[in-house]
Amino acid sequence: MPIFKYRGKNKIGSIVEGERSARSASEVVTALEKEQIQALSVERKKMNLRIPFLGGRKSVSLKTIAVFNRQLSVMFNAGLPITQAIGILGAQQKDKFFQGVLQEVRKDVEAGANLSNAMRKHPRVFNDLYTSMIQAGEASGNLDTILLRLSQYIENMNKLVGKVKSALAYPIAVLIIAVSLTAVILWKVVPTFTDMFSQLGAELPLPTQLVVGASNFLVANFLWVALIIAGLIFAFRSYYATFKGRRVIDNIKLKIWVFGELLTKVAVARVTRTLATLLTSGVEIIESMTITAKTSGNAIIEDAVLKSRALVQEGKPLWESWEETKRFPFMVTQMVAVGEQTGSLATMLGKIADFYDEEVDQSVTALVSLMEPIMIVVLGGLVGSIIVAMYLPLFDIIGKVG
Repeated sequence: MPIFKYRGKNKIGSIVEGERSARSASEVVTALEKEQIQALSVERKKMNLRIPFLGGRKSVSLKTIAVFNRQLSVMFNAGLPITQAIGILGAQQKDKFFQGVLQEVRKDVEAGANLSNAMRKHPRVFNDLYTSMIQAGEASGNLDTILLRLSQYIENMNKLVGKVKSALAYPIAVLIIAVSLTAVILWKVVPTFTDMFSQLGAELPLPTQLVVGASNFLVANFLWVALIIAGLIFAFRSYYATFKGRRVIDNIKLKIWVFGELLTKVAVARVTRTLATLLTSGVEIIESMTITAKTSGNAIIEDAVLKSRALVQEGKPLWESWEETKRFPFMVTQMVAVGEQTGSLATMLGKIADFYDEEVDQSVTALVSLMEPIMIVVLGGLVGSIIVAMYLPLFDIIGKVG
């Protein structure tokens, strides 16, 4: 989502500036109006070309943010002024990037800005969900409670992300090892056998010819192969960064065998957890759904939440709007319906999130158990096939000698 730089005037006449992620400049203006800020200028921030892993820092880990929230909540609850608390926490941060962000936030608050507005200037660290909850805490006078609730939310999200990473780590690691090992064998080992076969004048069977051909191609075009792989990775990342590309790829993700079901459960857990947290914190439902859509982690689910938001604005209940999108399990929509009917929607959403957190945990365990033998067979079969193909001519030579 693009980042917009804005400059405006708040309700007491002070000039405020900052950055915020949004779909369009008009969306930024609308959001500022809700915060009683008159927009003077809104322009899209130019993105600098940055080579992955070589550019500057862009974010802070969820764990770091969660710890910061808990500490800030304790200090604020103990009676320390918010500026002093942020100053103390900023000074003790080992993460220099986060330390600099906190120093800027403290300066803005000391200059008269609200904490939420000061944090909105750093959207890559404090997202819309975070700043909206801070704003709700400031308005209700329960900032310490909101900070604690934010910590719990972030910790839950961190655990959820960790589960998904653990599910993907094993197959990805095995795949990288398999590709690397195969490349080394083709590049270094096979040419040795090829020279030996040439000296012996051995007739090469078809499997051996295929392996030798692949080896010769890799040795002769190693640089080009590396450049093509790097180009494909760059092209994929660039396409995924586009509006259409993200939706095409995210839709494919949801249809992948086994993985698709896991990713759906993760998305449902994130949506229900986020929406429950925002509603409990006093953020109104339309704004909560807008923020929730951005945190779903999948463009298809994001579109479904935004579509349901429009239906809710028209007067439909949440459960019915979710049912119409056909992206949420039947059990989820029925539990949401019960929550709306009993006036305990936020509580019910929290229970759904807890349930799907457990479902994700069980799915990850099952997936790892399933992928382990498959990956062993794939790795063993790939390397074993190359080795057998290279020994076939030797068996033929030995047979002739015998």
